[in-house]
Amino acid sequence: MIIEVKKDILKNIYKERKEGVSKYDFGLLVIIGGSEFYSGSPAISALSAFRAGVDMVRIIAPKRAADIIASFKPDLAAYPLKGERLNISHLSTLKVMTETAKAASRGKTAIVIGGGIGRSEETKEVISKFLSENSIPSVIDADGIYALEKNPSIIFGKPYLITPHLYEFFVLTGKDVKSLPLEKRIKIVEEEAKRLKTTILLKSQIDIISNGENTAINKTGSYYMTKGGMGDSLSGIAGAIISRGIDIFEAGQAAAYINGLSGELAIKKFGESVMTSDLIEEIPQAIKL
Repeated sequence: MIIEVKKDILKNIYKERKEGVSKYDFGLLVIIGGSEFYSGSPAISALSAFRAGVDMVRIIAPKRAADIIASFKPDLAAYPLKGERLNISHLSTLKVMTETAKAASRGKTAIVIGGGIGRSEETKEVISKFLSENSIPSVIDADGIYALEKNPSIIFGKPYLITPHLYEFFVLTGKDVKSLPLEKRIKIVEEEAKRLKTTILLKSQIDIISNGENTAINKTGSYYMTKGGMGDSLSGIAGAIISRGIDIFEAGQAAAYINGLSGELAIKKFGESVMTSDLIEEIPQAIKL
């Protein structure tokens, strides 16, 4: 049976906060991304995560990107890595900083990796090695998906949510589903999620979310949501929800719903002129119960 995502999925995520809660009870998200050219992607994910309710975000990015990100808003904490892009010398830093985050948040931690990070062979090698050794629940998006192309087995059985658009799905699986009807797309996403032992959120006009055993579709969103950054907002929302300790399949559904509805609300105001920053400002309304 195929589930259609509805707003009531948010009730399990956004429960009333009780007296005595403290920092990190609602998540600490680590975002790894950015490069000398793409600095906006990690910032979009971070701002979307904050709007989706996460307590704290730590961004790890190459120095130029980190410096730019830190100047966007005082809410954003960005740790600068030496160099223009992610390289092998950074691997130990990624491990230490993510494990430190896990300890600080008492396990209420998630990672978002890949946005704007680049596709050099060395960068893909670092991402692949990090993901093969990592056990923290993670969202793998954008350039991070290209790092799985040669050896997708590194994600088998790990608590990961992969968020490809149609072409990235082809990169990950070798399956071109762009021209297929929805029913056939659903079947292939289910098969690939089962084969890869992971959860896939295929982004399209109708999103498909599957962990190989259960499958859902999300119909919020709009054909105006082709603007750069609207996948980064989705990954940030998903990371925020996962960091709360929510099941990854459920988090994928909720993130797709929130991102799509936020986009709809922004598009009502701006139409063709909509930007991802407009979508982010509508997240509070989208999650309002």
